[in-house]
Amino acid sequence: MSERKIQEIGPLQRRTLGSSFIGWMFDGFETSTLILVGGVAAMALLANPTPDEIRLAVGTALGATLLGWAIGGTIGSILADRVGRKLMLMISIAGYSVLTALTAFSPSWTMLIVLRFLTGMFLGSEWSTGTALVAETWPDRARAKALGIMQSGYGFGFFLAAGLWLWIQPNWGPDAWRAMFLIGVLPAFLLLYIRRKVPESKVWLDAVKEPTASGSGLAKKESRIALLFGDPEGLKRALATLVMAAVTVSVFYGTSALIGPYIGALAAREGLAASSWASISALVYNGGAIVGYISAGFIADSIGRKRYMLVMFVGAITAGAVQAYVPETLTWSLVSVFILGVFTLGVFSWMPIYLPELFKTKVRSTASGIVFNLARLVSFPLPILTAFLFSTLGGFHMTILSMVLLYVVAIFALSFLPETRGKPLPN
Repeated sequence: MSERKIQEIGPLQRRTLGSSFIGWMFDGFETSTLILVGGVAAMALLANPTPDEIRLAVGTALGATLLGWAIGGTIGSILADRVGRKLMLMISIAGYSVLTALTAFSPSWTMLIVLRFLTGMFLGSEWSTGTALVAETWPDRARAKALGIMQSGYGFGFFLAAGLWLWIQPNWGPDAWRAMFLIGVLPAFLLLYIRRKVPESKVWLDAVKEPTASGSGLAKKESRIALLFGDPEGLKRALATLVMAAVTVSVFYGTSALIGPYIGALAAREGLAASSWASISALVYNGGAIVGYISAGFIADSIGRKRYMLVMFVGAITAGAVQAYVPETLTWSLVSVFILGVFTLGVFSWMPIYLPELFKTKVRSTASGIVFNLARLVSFPLPILTAFLFSTLGGFHMTILSMVLLYVVAIFALSFLPETRGKPLPN
């Protein structure tokens, strides 16, 4: 493929983006399903749980998902640098589709947690694989915008889950939560399209053919971990971005676990259906996130990667402060939820835009995967601790505010990283 061809945007680029977008959209659907139905599932599978026990049970299930995501995503990302982006994308989608559907048949809360852990193992590798594939296929001038659009798939998946739950919950009875998980098998049908229509990354194919010092192909002889951590600059970048990613992930999961119950309680106080308004709050939250996702590439191209991230990190802190002081009415609370969505979930776009531009092709998926997935290993206890923070700090507002203040640490880590706007991907 000629250099001129790589710089064009044609069917190849659109198919790659479309497949990665849909795969990530169903990641969002699958993850948000647990957030939406976790309380109902816990009440069905546990014996007369108290509200505190339900919060702890859902937090534990979310924590198990994050732990599996961290472990499986790291392994899958390393394998994507060895066996290819396309193959690992297909393995990831197949794995999480089947395991999400099996979650629908959980006979106990313990089994649900086990299946959540296993599902997380496959969810993790989809993001880094799809990100590397899009980054290596799209031209420099459009890469950030394409990756911002890809990241928005997660928000659309959350949106899809919330919309379906609004319809399924009142119509499917006590097993409505099982139907939501069963729908998670649908991405498996995407595999046929990827297999036939999506090519392997030409950039990756060229990289693995380069001879090493021993004369053998890199893919067969050298450890990606050794390549990444043997490079002082690469190690510094990985550690700094890991701190930023851990904050991003921690704040999102802690925040999202609290929004639905809080809005539901406000609705009940006004004589409205709590469960329906909890789902509506998820739609509002992800409406804000989609604005943050899609605008990310345009803003990052306009003002630079680091300034874009600084705006989002400061915005997250500001959004947390705003929600702490808005009147406790349904309307004002939903406005604050939308703003939180822009900055605490929409902020995730910094990772697909920035991470591929920091690391060389031979370790791009490995580095992105380690950062994105080990962030979950660092942050997986937070959904569990959120239940205790809620009680200790006196409720929703102060818990959210305490979490967004973690972005002060992310801003400090950002100061150690370079600007990459306008630069080609490092080879």
